[in-house]
Amino acid sequence: MTTVSDVRAGRMAVSITDGVATVEISNLAQRNALTRDMCLEIQELMPRLDADPDVALVVLRGAGDTFCAGASISELSSVLVDSQPDGTSVDHLSGADAAIASLSKPSVALVDGACMGGGWQIASACDFIIANERAVIGLTPAKIGIIYPRPGIERLVRLVGHANAKYILLTGLTFSATEARALGLVADVVPSESFEEKCAALVSTLRSRSRFSMHSMKRLVDATDAAPSDADQEWADAWAAMPDSPDMGIGISAFLNRERPEFTWRPVG
Repeated sequence: MTTVSDVRAGRMAVSITDGVATVEISNLAQRNALTRDMCLEIQELMPRLDADPDVALVVLRGAGDTFCAGASISELSSVLVDSQPDGTSVDHLSGADAAIASLSKPSVALVDGACMGGGWQIASACDFIIANERAVIGLTPAKIGIIYPRPGIERLVRLVGHANAKYILLTGLTFSATEARALGLVADVVPSESFEEKCAALVSTLRSRSRFSMHSMKRLVDATDAAPSDADQEWADAWAAMPDSPDMGIGISAFLNRERPEFTWRPVG
């Protein structure tokens, strides 16, 4: 196991065990709210995990009984509109979002407790969200007079549609996990008493699948938002690589022999 931590009140901590990197949002004094430094940590951490050959899957979760209360209100300006010497400003929350969304490896957000504002944005940057049934989710920029960042709004529209996105953003309401699933904000809701067990089983399932298949299909799903020519190239490259991947033969042989496949493909570079 590898652990990254520091002495600051807010930090991102990561442990790597059996190919799973668990990234924990840890700022208990502020209900795991994201500071500027934490957003920068995410931007530094995700490429490192993506390049680590020992990491097959990234799991994002919050410390304690809260996923994330959103961007730290006391640091809101420096998180969202950090002024630069050249007169421009930087949205560090969306930088963290982009770092998570850019992972080539599968990523899962496990949401327990409150998941508010920017917390949902970084959770939704993962491939999907699994919520504890006691979780509550709200996108509340209208309550404090700000605009939700562009990547968050664009992803929200893709997930829930225009009308639901407006309903969620303009009302600033907080939704139960069940309501959030019905809207499309999370992929699944798990009973509280079996949340850890079910999440561990899900992680185990993902670890057993072909990394070639998961990496390729994640990229192809994301390519549906790209220009047609770019999507065509992604498909051509993935389809051409499939016969050369050892996993195809391993999977077919295991299926025919009623055995559990032991896939061997690993990303290059």
